[in-house]
Amino acid sequence: MGAQYYGADSENGDRIDDPSEDALFMLISDLNGSDNTFVVVQPDEDDPVWFASVAVLDEGGYEIVRRDTTRNEHEVTTATGINDIARDLTVWMAARDIPGRPNRQVSAF
Repeated sequence: MGAQYYGADSENGDRIDDPSEDALFMLISDLNGSDNTFVVVQPDEDDPVWFASVAVLDEGGYEIVRRDTTRNEHEVTTATGINDIARDLTVWMAARDIPGRPNRQVSAF
C-alpha cells in the first residue's frame, strides 16, 4: 500500500509514506555528501503539482526547495538546523492541496 497523501524518498532508496516531522528529521539526518545527498517529498501520484526537496550543500548545511505549481510558488533557501527544516517542511506540506485529504474547517468559536 502506498502513501495516503505523500511520500518522502531519499537518494539511497529509503522511503517513508506520509512522513511525520520526526520521520523527516530522520531522513534529513541520514543525508551525506557522497551517496545519499537529497530527500524529495511529493504527493504519491503520477504528475504531482508540488514537491519539496532537501539537499546537502558542499560547503555545509542544506538547500531546501519548495515548489507548488498551483500556487505559483517556487522558493529556494538554505539552512543548517535539521529541526527547523523538518518543522518548516511539515507546516508547508500541511498547507498543500492533497486530493482525498479531509478539508480542515476553521471555526469562529
